[in-house]
Amino acid sequence: MTAYIVRRLLLIIPTLFGIMVINFAIVQFAPGGPVERVLAELQGTAVDATARIGGGGGGDSASGGQAGGPATGAESKYRGAQGLDPAFIKDLEKQFGFDKPAHERFLQMMWSYARFDFGQSYFRDRDVVDLVLEKMPVSISLGVWTTLIIYLISIPLGIRKAVRDGSRFDVWTSSVISIGNAIPAFLFAVLLIVLFAGGSYFNWFPLRGLTSENWSELSLAGKVLDYLWHIVLPVLSLSIGGFAALTMLTKNSFLDQIGQQYVQTARAKGLSERRVLYGHVFRNAMLIVIAGFPSAFVGILFTGSLLIEIIFSLDGLGLLGFEAAINRDYPVIFATVYFFTLLGLVMNLIGDLTYVLVDPRIDFEARDA
Repeated sequence: MTAYIVRRLLLIIPTLFGIMVINFAIVQFAPGGPVERVLAELQGTAVDATARIGGGGGGDSASGGQAGGPATGAESKYRGAQGLDPAFIKDLEKQFGFDKPAHERFLQMMWSYARFDFGQSYFRDRDVVDLVLEKMPVSISLGVWTTLIIYLISIPLGIRKAVRDGSRFDVWTSSVISIGNAIPAFLFAVLLIVLFAGGSYFNWFPLRGLTSENWSELSLAGKVLDYLWHIVLPVLSLSIGGFAALTMLTKNSFLDQIGQQYVQTARAKGLSERRVLYGHVFRNAMLIVIAGFPSAFVGILFTGSLLIEIIFSLDGLGLLGFEAAINRDYPVIFATVYFFTLLGLVMNLIGDLTYVLVDPRIDFEARDA
């Protein structure tokens, strides 16, 4: 097993490198960029915007450039550069690192990321790590609670559906979870707000944030209750679409195992149906379900929460990534892609190791051999 883990860890390096190459190339071809964003701010507010990007000399260059003059090769690359001093444009390129070739910028970025040096945000004047750590509690809260609720409901429901396959219970529960799976999370969030957050009916839950304004003044028990009170509607919104896949996966996995010969043998020995189901079938049937928990958590944690964060005014990683993409804040974009891709690859390895914990008979080294 040690050799298998080492090989998987070594495989992470080229996989991560390839993913970063693809993302870096896509961003290079995307229209706009940090230089163009600053130039857009200069339209009508040259002094303020120049002060923001730093340097009194830059302000002089921008002011002098606006006096007029023919467009040059330096400014023709960017929208909104007409009339600006080419020297000022070059200063902007140097500030953002665009005075270097793309491949050199990429290699320098990867070398920094390998040392977990993610640099500073272009437009927030803060370290990227600090930004991510500040937003992460919100996303972790949503991801942990959503994953737990989905698993705690879907697994027992899937087992029940497998035992009663084809019954009326199986049919109507399949219909319900299919309808829930078809409802977008953001639409369900709006419905919950209308019903329970001061819309047209009840005002039982808060509309925004993870805590109340007086949270610091509450007792420990009061803080816990206040947090749970705020998290109910966002978590329900994210959970609605997650039941179908896991429930059906659990059901089909149990049905596949129930038809195996060892189950028939156990029944022939006179074992009770409960003993057969939970003593023999459960461990084998839950392999694929339990082993998928790490990757499922990562998927719920970092995807699909953007609109929920916006609707409930939750300042998490989804909103941070969206704003970084809009503002062309490349350090935030690439650092989060790098970190979460690395986390996802590690979680895949943990998922494989979970197979072994659930069933020690699995030997990945023997399979690879």
